[in-house]
Amino acid sequence: MGRLAGKVALITGIGGGMGREAALRFAAEGAKVVGCDLHPEGAEETVALVKAAGGEVTNFAPVNLANAAESQQWIDAAADVYGKIDILYNNASHPKFGAVDELSVEDWDYVMNNELNLVFYACKAVWPHLKKTQGVIVNVGSIAGTRGVEFMPQNAHGTAKAGVINLTQQLAVEGGKHKIRVVCVSPGFTVTPSTAWLVEGGPQPFKDNIARIPLQRVGQPQDIVNAALFLASDEASWITGINLVVDGGGSVLG
Repeated sequence: MGRLAGKVALITGIGGGMGREAALRFAAEGAKVVGCDLHPEGAEETVALVKAAGGEVTNFAPVNLANAAESQQWIDAAADVYGKIDILYNNASHPKFGAVDELSVEDWDYVMNNELNLVFYACKAVWPHLKKTQGVIVNVGSIAGTRGVEFMPQNAHGTAKAGVINLTQQLAVEGGKHKIRVVCVSPGFTVTPSTAWLVEGGPQPFKDNIARIPLQRVGQPQDIVNAALFLASDEASWITGINLVVDGGGSVLG
């Protein structure tokens, strides 16, 4: 029996990176995965990988989670697939970067919609379903949501992720009486298709930052998913409201 046997897990952004890894791992641990993504091609590649590994997965794509109505429609349709929802893994996000005097108001609004609002929309939509199952929400924050970041201007990204962390804490309080757990995983720098270029060609401040990581390596998607898997499982049944930083120890250096 897998650690998530019998669970129905909704995972956003399964088209690649950490979302793909989450779909593979959660399915391998016995969960029935219902995924979504904005890009159908990547999501279908993930579906093929999960099924080839013997897992069970259903995909909805394209879904624009930054649209409240689409998020609600996806949650309700996902609930109909297996008749319940046990886990919501809010993985999907899409940041934009720029210094405060360069980032446009439009880009700021885009980041709020695609890194913070989409998390709230999904949490709100899934709440009635999790009341029935005493389920769990796993949000994805960032170390940028807890501190300033020197190697790249991240004012919008950091603000949005700080909002995700605080939303996690507040929903943990609100969910307690319903036995709903709400937790957050905050990655340090993690190699994904969208960040791999920084490892080879990033600016010197980035390289200096990476060199200071106590465990002397950057993160991989499985590092983050390992933490999320534990928090989503019954092994973490008395853990809620936590923001678990997964960064190789980088944040302890200040």
